[in-house]
Amino acid sequence: MLTVHHLENSRSQRVLWLLEELDLPYEVRRYARDPATMLAPAELRAVHPLGKAPVLTDGAQVVAETGAIVEYLLDRAGGQRLRPAPGTPEFLRYRYWLHFAEGSAMPPLLLKLVFDRVASAPMPFFVRPVARGIARRVLASFVMPNIEAQLDFMEAELERDAWFAGPELTAADVMMSFPLEAAAQRGGLDAGHPRLMEFLKRIHERPAYRRALERGGHYALGI
Repeated sequence: MLTVHHLENSRSQRVLWLLEELDLPYEVRRYARDPATMLAPAELRAVHPLGKAPVLTDGAQVVAETGAIVEYLLDRAGGQRLRPAPGTPEFLRYRYWLHFAEGSAMPPLLLKLVFDRVASAPMPFFVRPVARGIARRVLASFVMPNIEAQLDFMEAELERDAWFAGPELTAADVMMSFPLEAAAQRGGLDAGHPRLMEFLKRIHERPAYRRALERGGHYALGI
C-alpha cells in the first residue's frame, strides 16, 4: 500500500492530488508542524533522515522529493497517464515544467518568505534598522524582480495552451500548482496575470483536487 507522509500546509498536498487524479489507492499519515519553528516534527526522520515532507513509502521502498515521487507514481500507474508521449514537443515542455517548479520557481519565493520574516522578527532595537534595511534591499533588488520576471514568463507560456505542457492536464501542472499558490499568497500573483489566476481557478475546481483536500485536511500554504 502506498503511504503519503503528509506534513500539513506543505508541498505534499500535490502528491495527494496526483494520487487522486491517477485513482491509485493510498493511505495518509499526517504530521503537524512545530508551532514555534514551523518545521516538520522529529517523527519524520524515522521515515527519511532529513525529516521533510513529502515522503512516499511503498512497502519497504522510500521515495523522497516531490518530483521524484511524481515520476515514481506515474511509472507505477502505467501507460502515459498525465504525461505526453515521449519524443513529442509536448513531452519536452512537460519535462521542463516538471523541473522548473522546484528548480526555478520556488527558490525566490522561499527567499521572500525568509526575508519577510527577518523584516518582521523581534530583535534588539539597535539591530532592527540594519536587519530590516538589508531585508528590504534584498527583496527590492533581487527577490521581487526575479519573482516578477518568472510570473511574466509563465503567463506568456499559457498564451498557447490552457496547461503548461499542452492542451491537457499533466503532472507538470500538478508540480506547478504549489509555486503558483505560494505566489498568489505571498509573491504578488494577482489579476495582473489573468492566465495564471485562471489556471489556479481551474485546478481548484477539479474533483480530484477537492478530494485531495478532504484527505489531507486544512491547507494553508507553508513552505
